[in-house]
Amino acid sequence: MQAEHITKEDLQQFRFQLINDLKNLIAQHLEKPAVMEWVKSKQVREMLHVSPGTLQNLRIQGKLNPRKVGGSWYYNRKELTDLFGKG
Repeated sequence: MQAEHITKEDLQQFRFQLINDLKNLIAQHLEKPAVMEWVKSKQVREMLHVSPGTLQNLRIQGKLNPRKVGGSWYYNRKELTDLFGKG
């Protein structure tokens, strides 16, 4: 195995490349809107302006297909947008 020597110029070039890559990653992240795919019941009630009972009826009627995780219901945002046009 042959040893390679790292020069100051190599480190400087690496530094510039790393900074450039980080800038690109940050720019890409800022371009994408942060949208939660799943929302909790309270957020859904606020979005749709409905009561807890109405939301429960929508679940029972099968109009919504939430997932229950640890006692909380989570609703798919896309499903809500497609069904009600809100989000």
